[in-house]
Amino acid sequence: MTAGLGATILGLAGTELLPAERDFFREADPFGFILFARNVDNPDQLRRLTAGLRDAVGRDAPVLVDQEGGRVQRLRAPHWREWAPPLDTVDRFRSLSKAARAMRLRMQILAMELRAVGIDADCAPVGDVADDATHPFLKNRCYGRDPATVTTIARAVAEGLMAGGVLPVMKHMPGHGRSVMDTHHDLPTVTASAAELNTWDFAPFRGLRDLPMGMTGHLVFSAYDGENPATLSPRMVQVIRQEIGFDGLLMTDDMTMKALSGELGPRVARAIAAGVDVALHCNGDLAEMQVVAAAAGSMGVEAQRRAARVLAQRPAPATVDIAALEADLRALSEDEPA
Repeated sequence: MTAGLGATILGLAGTELLPAERDFFREADPFGFILFARNVDNPDQLRRLTAGLRDAVGRDAPVLVDQEGGRVQRLRAPHWREWAPPLDTVDRFRSLSKAARAMRLRMQILAMELRAVGIDADCAPVGDVADDATHPFLKNRCYGRDPATVTTIARAVAEGLMAGGVLPVMKHMPGHGRSVMDTHHDLPTVTASAAELNTWDFAPFRGLRDLPMGMTGHLVFSAYDGENPATLSPRMVQVIRQEIGFDGLLMTDDMTMKALSGELGPRVARAIAAGVDVALHCNGDLAEMQVVAAAAGSMGVEAQRRAARVLAQRPAPATVDIAALEADLRALSEDEPA
């Protein structure tokens, strides 16, 4: 791995890599890239784009996407399958084991579609525990309403992604389910006690602490740090590392979300100083990305170690007939109530 690898994951503006973006990526050398709907037209275009991004940095850099199902899926019909929101899918099954099997199959199919166009990391599973007050921006993206269910389904999601050749990125650490606000617009404060958080919110992430990558959430946890959202809090990163036990590559959620305040450069520097390995910037604005790259700098020694381990774990997809997987998935659903 290049010693000067940038501590960033970056987006781009459109469906084609612009010369100015190519030059910037070559210089900034981000750990990886993230794609959104604005970057997606059709499979041939997407294959060219992912190949062009890797060519710009001269290596097989990870290319990420948010492809959960429901509202959050960047690759959509007519070229890619549409999926129901995860919580709706899980709720349809009467047994947890069947729900887990269905989610594993679904995510393996989804992963194989991603790999076919050069995408090899998905920002899933979601380890957040839903409850009645969970904000609608998140609620039906969750996998259940108790830690045991979420842990079981999230493990199945991660296994399905890996079987399809795609790295999982679990989110939103250390737990977003109590949020009654959308962090794209506001900063939530969670007032639950440390004991409650440890036994409920943190439990799925502890159960998945062996996964290769994780993403922080932009929430304040007053039991630990009453001022700083987890992304910018050394105390909360310590919780993720020590109390949850996660030693994978830790990336931020998007650093331009309005839950975070202050100038972009200083907030990125604060996240890196807090112990996050990689800063995520999503909107593809070149001027902003230049600020982010400068503030994040190069990966530290521990971040490089974790990044090298991520790349070593990047799976090859199993040779499986997608039609057979779809048939298995249909069979699981046929005896469930409509």
